[in-house]
Amino acid sequence: MSEMATALVEAGYYVENVDYSSRTASIEKLSDVAIDRALADPKMQSCSRIHFVTHSLGGILVRSYFRRHDSGKLGRVVMLGPPNQGSEVVDKLGGWWLFRKLNGPAGSELGTGPDSTPNMLGPVDFELGVIAGDRSINWINSLMINGKNDGKVSVERTRVAGMKELLVVHVAHPFLMRNKAVIGYTLSFLKCGYFKPSPA
Repeated sequence: MSEMATALVEAGYYVENVDYSSRTASIEKLSDVAIDRALADPKMQSCSRIHFVTHSLGGILVRSYFRRHDSGKLGRVVMLGPPNQGSEVVDKLGGWWLFRKLNGPAGSELGTGPDSTPNMLGPVDFELGVIAGDRSINWINSLMINGKNDGKVSVERTRVAGMKELLVVHVAHPFLMRNKAVIGYTLSFLKCGYFKPSPA
């Protein structure tokens, strides 16, 4: 997320770029650790509104956290390639030992069934823009996914009830956060609440 963070800083935002070990814990625990750490920053505590830009699992962490915690300061959220309705890849491979080793407990929670964590979180109640990719460089994964996808999640499964806008770009999952057009659209949504360039 370093290129995205740099662009946000240049646009005048204070940025806390949080890294977390996604293979070590459940979605709920990861969200508490990662987001609590970000919000504890003294500069962040002085902000009246806090926006989030997430990639992949990060979007589910935000949904989990603010389903359980006060969202009084929560501003706009942009999610890049989020498995908001899970991924068929987890349905197919989630039971494999190697998959569980590589993706950890959180990865195993990302199936498409009604009892998967993303589907149990319900609608979002914050201002959300989703950017989904429709280009894949992982054809093996894409064979398991219904419809247009980014090699990890289908465009359709990035949707979540309550979202404000969905934008589809021809970018693969691993490159969404560093694509210049995606960065520009992200800045637009944070500033204006929609993905099109500001009329001003």
